[in-house]
Amino acid sequence: MTRRGWLLFAAMCVIWGIPYLLIKVSVREISPVALVFMRTGMGAVLLVPIAAARGHLRPLLPHWRVIAVYTVVEIAIPWVLLSDAERKLTSSLTGLLLTATPLIGAVIAASTGHERLDRRRLLGLLVGLGGVVALLGLDVGGGSVVAVVEMGIVAVCYAIGPAIISRRLGHLPAMGVVAASLALAAVVYAPIAATQLPHHMPQGNVIASVALLGVVCTAVAFIVFFALIAEVGPVRATVITYVNPAVAVGLGVLLLSEPFTAGTAAGFVLILAGCALATRRERQVASATTGRLSRVPPIPPR
Repeated sequence: MTRRGWLLFAAMCVIWGIPYLLIKVSVREISPVALVFMRTGMGAVLLVPIAAARGHLRPLLPHWRVIAVYTVVEIAIPWVLLSDAERKLTSSLTGLLLTATPLIGAVIAASTGHERLDRRRLLGLLVGLGGVVALLGLDVGGGSVVAVVEMGIVAVCYAIGPAIISRRLGHLPAMGVVAASLALAAVVYAPIAATQLPHHMPQGNVIASVALLGVVCTAVAFIVFFALIAEVGPVRATVITYVNPAVAVGLGVLLLSEPFTAGTAAGFVLILAGCALATRRERQVASATTGRLSRVPPIPPR
């Protein structure tokens, strides 16, 4: 991998590893809906002009219904539930729980007949499930059942989103779909967020967290992500999925004094091992330079 590839890879590992920390700080003073509106709004303001200048919006018009469904599944529902769950769970635990997303994706692919669930993948699912059990049994305290259910729904949504892309939106420009989805989510949440805005000026760290979420972890992140795919290819780019949770845990422990427990360590290792077994397959992937969604990997949870 080239030096530029390594720099882009390192940037993405950090950029999509810090949202959990930033969300945890933000929801101290901002409601989940208002936070999602601010994040998607900032992302849309920055990405829509880029997508329009590249001519990536017009091809989306005939597919607006599917894009609307994708927006609900990939952004509107999971981002709000994730933000609400972080009011009760640590940022590191939420990041780790989302590593189960590839396991759910493997189950969905097998149940719909798109992939065969052989012994290796079945073993991977069982190992990954053991990791989730370790996290829930050792790290989740009482009173967090609702938050855990919310995270389960988020993981399912993140698993369904890539399936929608691959089967219905794979021929469309990636930047256009992302920009349109962010804009649509912002428009939908605007009237609700207007009634939930803070009654006082949030603290500086909260304002900074919201700004970083919208500008860096959303708008800049997608630009860098697509550049990484073009530089190193889609298969290598997916490796960030396995690094992001480690970044989330490290930041939570170092900056928020969150505990690093036996459940955290065991769950992290088991889930990643399970994901590797359950999702490994030989893939023939075309060049990513055209920016089509069929040529990019599933967007990691963020």
